Amino acid sequence: MIAPTRPSRGVLVAAWAFPVMVLGQFALLAGIPAAIVVARAPRSAPARWWTALVATAYVVPLAVWLLGPGTAPSLSKSLSPAATGIVAAAGAAAAVGLHFARRRAAAPLPTS
Repeated sequence: MIAPTRPSRGVLVAAWAFPVMVLGQFALLAGIPAAIVVARAPRSAPARWWTALVATAYVVPLAVWLLGPGTAPSLSKSLSPAATGIVAAAGAAAAVGLHFARRRAAAPLPTS
């Protein structure tokens, strides 16, 4: 089977759901759309960068919460407002990047 060259609609929905869930104080559950993006995104070079951004934006705060000395009962409560904004902005940037990767892959090639 040939790997798709552009992100599917499901990947784009998951990419947009990630920052929305983080801003809505469901940061731990935001791992579900992050996992969908990582597992289902195409393996093209631009999509890999945006997928890595989503994965990093989720894994770093999760690791700090799990391994750190804090006593916050949830990932959302352990994130400062600035960290929440950074994670959500990274997720939104990745969603926009994947959206443009989809548009670029769907555009017809110029003929000369």
